[in-house]
Amino acid sequence: MIKMICLILGGGAGTRLYPLTEKRSKPAVPIAGKYRLIDIPLSNCINSGVRRMFVLTQYNSASLNAHIKNAYNFDHFTHGFVDILAAEQTPGDFSWFQGTADAVRQSRKHYERHDFDYMLILSGDQLYQMDFEEMALWHIEKRADLTIACLPVNARDAVGFGIMKANNQGYISRFIEKPKPEQLPDWVSDVTPTYQKRGRIYMASMGIYIFSRKAITELFESNPKATDFGKEIIPAAIESGYRVAAYPFDGYWTDIGTIRSFFEANLELTDHIPAFNLFHQQKPIYTRGRMLPPAKFYGGTQINRAMVAEGSIIHARMIDVAVIGLRSRIGENSVIKEAIVMGNDAYQTLAEIAAHPEEIPMGIGANCHIERAILDKDCCIGDNVIIKGGSHLTDTETETYCIRDGIIVVKKGAVIPSGTRIM
Repeated sequence: MIKMICLILGGGAGTRLYPLTEKRSKPAVPIAGKYRLIDIPLSNCINSGVRRMFVLTQYNSASLNAHIKNAYNFDHFTHGFVDILAAEQTPGDFSWFQGTADAVRQSRKHYERHDFDYMLILSGDQLYQMDFEEMALWHIEKRADLTIACLPVNARDAVGFGIMKANNQGYISRFIEKPKPEQLPDWVSDVTPTYQKRGRIYMASMGIYIFSRKAITELFESNPKATDFGKEIIPAAIESGYRVAAYPFDGYWTDIGTIRSFFEANLELTDHIPAFNLFHQQKPIYTRGRMLPPAKFYGGTQINRAMVAEGSIIHARMIDVAVIGLRSRIGENSVIKEAIVMGNDAYQTLAEIAAHPEEIPMGIGANCHIERAILDKDCCIGDNVIIKGGSHLTDTETETYCIRDGIIVVKKGAVIPSGTRIM
């Protein structure tokens, strides 16, 4: 039995995912209609036999905390847990988390009392399926002090990741965090012909690490001011002679770091055979169980490549390449195309709607056209509204919506009056 604990980093302010992170942390952002991003690393851990997990949070963590509390409860016989470690000021340290390594270092007093040989460190905002037991066995086989999961990327993506060079034994000899374009020729790696044809010739860190307990303790003690794994701890480990191994990963993985990447990753889930398999029987994605009725459709709705979560009531004319979230309400003759509708946190009863006829009810009204857009939770969209994103739109922000990379993001709880045109 591999004695391993996991620390999942909740991330910083998530400015590149704004406005989805205006009122929640990155790991709490809804995805695939009924899940949250934090469900991905937690599910990977559970499916890999890792039952002791800490989630390190700092920004806008209330909804994340509530989701974890309601979703992940282990019985007394599994000895498993998901504990939330919020940034805290202490008599010896008045600072908040200053980076990835600093967050783990400040959490030492909480995790060091547990019995473990290896520490798995994950990000809370990535979409992938991985068997961490296989990675741990690789780590043990290599007798490594630190193992970094990696995969090939192209030149456009390489500048946003930690890039490494490994020898033919699989040990990392050089590492650079977010290299400049002019530095890339010196960081080309030997990859398979398939990756070469696609220009994916740089080995990138996935931000997934396994440390041996002794190694991470020593690295923290010898680098007391280091705040970041990629910029400081990993280069220091290589320079100090620690065994740093590269674990090659050949599956689907994407970093949900921007509005565009979030938008594309969600819509790709509607593919006939998506790269990320939500329907894997042996590797399910866990989340909070909700006692909701099945989705209901009226009026001959045409549906093509769509995921519709439970509790939805749909009168739409067409749903085409879209992700429809929990408790969504879509009015008659409306069209949802290349869009994400996150749904609602609660239902409005017919009596509540009738009692306030002057207010626009939650959901999407009649005769609307929603395209190239993300509607956050609890939005109230009136009738005859057109929200149509596109590359011709420039980035902007208003009280009720933002435009990022041509994608219109309607903010959580926003009210869009009938007849509005955003296009």
